[in-house]
Formats: sequence, structure tokens, C-alpha cells
Amino acid sequence: MIKKILIANRGEIAARIIRTCKKMGIETVAVYSEADQQAPYVSMADESFLIGPPKVNESYLNVDKILEVAKATKANAIHPGYGFLSENEQFAETCATEGIIFIGPNSNVIKQMGSKIAARNSMKQAGVRVIPGTDGVVSTVEEAIETAKEIGYPIMLKASAGGGGIGMQVVHSDKELAKAFDSNSKRAVTFFGDGSMFMEKKIENARHIEIQILADHHGNAIHLFERECSIQRRNQKVIEEAPSMFITDKTRNLMGNAAIKAVKMLDYTNAGTIEFLVDEQENFYFLEMNTRIQVEHPITEEITGIDIVEQQINIASGKELTVKQEDLYIDGHAIEARIYAEDPVTFLPSPGHISIFELPEGQHIRNETAVTADFNVTPFYDPMIGKLIVKGNTRDEAISALKQALSQYKVEGIKTNIPMLLNIVDNEQFLAGNTSTAFVDNYYLTQMNK
Repeated sequence: MIKKILIANRGEIAARIIRTCKKMGIETVAVYSEADQQAPYVSMADESFLIGPPKVNESYLNVDKILEVAKATKANAIHPGYGFLSENEQFAETCATEGIIFIGPNSNVIKQMGSKIAARNSMKQAGVRVIPGTDGVVSTVEEAIETAKEIGYPIMLKASAGGGGIGMQVVHSDKELAKAFDSNSKRAVTFFGDGSMFMEKKIENARHIEIQILADHHGNAIHLFERECSIQRRNQKVIEEAPSMFITDKTRNLMGNAAIKAVKMLDYTNAGTIEFLVDEQENFYFLEMNTRIQVEHPITEEITGIDIVEQQINIASGKELTVKQEDLYIDGHAIEARIYAEDPVTFLPSPGHISIFELPEGQHIRNETAVTADFNVTPFYDPMIGKLIVKGNTRDEAISALKQALSQYKVEGIKTNIPMLLNIVDNEQFLAGNTSTAFVDNYYLTQMNK
């Protein structure tokens, strides 16, 4: 039985986890860096502890300090949120060794899915279609160029251990590939400690659609339908919606069944997301698996009525899933817009002091925030300061609610991407549902650069 949870994270996801723990009657322990002493989540928890300076390797990635706090407070479980240590197999293994419940899958699965090459090969074994590309590491520029001739340009060059768009680049020629290979490999070493690279065919006009899954320790697995995450900048998501308006019920069922098949083959437990690229003919190809809760999980909660964090905790406690696939249905349409402290045209971070921070309110509006007024946004962490989630009976209703809510979202003292978001949700192509991973380049940036 989980009685006290340490949240090994910060910002809005820490606050999100704390709220569910309060609902479940579970005590919480927050950890924070010197830069986050005034962050809202710190005062929300039952206990909170300073774990180090602002730099992540001295605070949120400091495993020894986090475990020290967990033991001192007698927290018998750790929720890693997303990012930081959430997909670190060594951390998960250390928690198990120390007798602390890691709220996530076991370390072996995290390791297997953490390598994009290993994950790709696992999905092939499970019968899930993968994007044409290399099945192993490409070691040299010369090998990369020779392989590119076989696959055909354009090609997506990727870091095997990468994530969040880091170490990833589209290349269109031998010259571009030669230039990108070394730089992306070095960048992957810096961020992930692994510079291994592989290549996949670039799927043109693709949509990024992912399946949310839950699996317990008793052999039960369900999917909570899909999220479309095609609106991205620099390979990072900006607007997500559920369900996708593009795929048919037939494709939805095929994708859901493929995800469940893969999960069972992996003997996966807890929450996870299998991400796919979907082409214009609704052919879907495995992209990657995230062995943690996703930033965009609230829109799935809105259309299913299921608290995913609560399910994570119950699964980690050894409880059996009480929801069956046949009990689930899609209720309405939900959209999430990520609010970033960044320039809306260059996408460069905009740290600084927030003088005014006022949130929209109303029925079917949900705010997940990491800051308040009179808060300093530092350059040390991801620039996302909040998430705005809206729901409607239809997509049109949800878009209308999102436009109104964004117009009421007030942040002063720093730049944000709200102007960009307003521009996108008013774009005729977005309104028509004609979205792809190239949307921002094709419509938004093209318009800004005129």
C-alpha cells in the first residue's frame, strides 16, 4: 500500500500529482531547487525539501539526494512525472533495490524502450509496422550517406537515446547529412550520454498520433484512445487534441489493438504512450514509446473521465485495473495548448519576472500551471509555464472555447507563445483539421516571414 509519495519533479506536473494524491488521501513530499523555492507546488505538498542549486544535475537529477529525502521522510513511493528521471532505468532499478516503489514500469522495459533502435526492433517483433530505416546504429558519416541512398531522401536523422527533438534533424542531401551527423551526435552525447545515431525515411505530411495505454501487474491492458499532436515547433508539441479528427474508427481500433499487442509482448506495466506517424492514407508507423505520463495526458482524461495519475498509483500499488476496454467511450473533444515563456516567432526562451498572471476561468476550462504572478522564470528549465485545456461536445466547440480562453490568458513581464497559439487556432487549415507535423513551418512561420 502506498502511503506517502515523493514527487521527483517540479512545476505543473508536480502540482498535478499532488492534487490526485490529496484526493486519494496519500501524503506528499515535494523536492525543489534554489530556483524553485517560490514555485506553487512547493507549498501544496505536505512536506517540501530543498535538494540543491538550480542546475538539474545538482538537484532534479541528483539521485542520491532525492533518495536521501525519500528515506528521511519515510516516503514508500516515488512518482517521477515526465522528463528528468522518469525514463532513467538506473533510477528505477535503484528505487527497487532500496525498497521504494517506482511509479512506472520496471527498469528493463524502460531501458528497452529508451533506445529507439531497440524499441524499433521490439515493435517489429510484435508485428507493429515501423518506418523504413536502419535497424541498428549508423557509426560513420560515410555509412550514413551510403544508407541514405538506399532509403531515399528526405531522411530523419535521430539520436537513439534522444527525446524532445534533441539530436533530431531532417536532411535532404548528402551534403546536409554530412554536416548534421557529427553535430547531432555530439549534441546527443551532451544531453543523453549516448551519441548513437540511426535514420528513418521522412514521412511527408505525416500526422503525429499517439495511443495512451494502462497495464497492470495481472495481465490486463487497455488503451484510452488517441491524441493527435501534429502541431509542433522544433519537433516539440504545442497543441494537442483528442480524439483525432483525421483517422476513421477502423484505424483507431487498429492502432489501439497494435498498442495493446505491443504492451503485452513487452510485459509492460503502468501508464505509457505509443506514438505513431500516420500518413495521408492512414497507414501508421511506430515512432517511439514513452514509458511515463505525458505532458498532454489531461486531454485524454477529459474525454474518458479517467484520472491517469490515480491509475498509475493504483497499478504501482499492485491493484488490478477496474476499467475494461468495452466500458470506454469517447466523450466530446478536448484540446490542450502549451503556454511557453518564449518569443512567439523565434521560439527563443524568454526568462524574466512575471508581473501579471491571470488565468481564464469557466466551464470546461482546465489550467495546469507552474507559475504565479511575481514569479521569476529562470533559464534553467523547460520554458513551459502552463497548459490550457478546454473541452467541448464537438471539435468546433472546443476550438471556440480555446480561442476565448487564450484571449483571456494574461501574462506580463515576459514574452509568451500566446500570440502564436491564437494565430494557429484561427488558421483556416487548422479549423478544417488539415494538420501535420509540418503545419508550423508551412502556415505559421511562412506567414510570419512575409
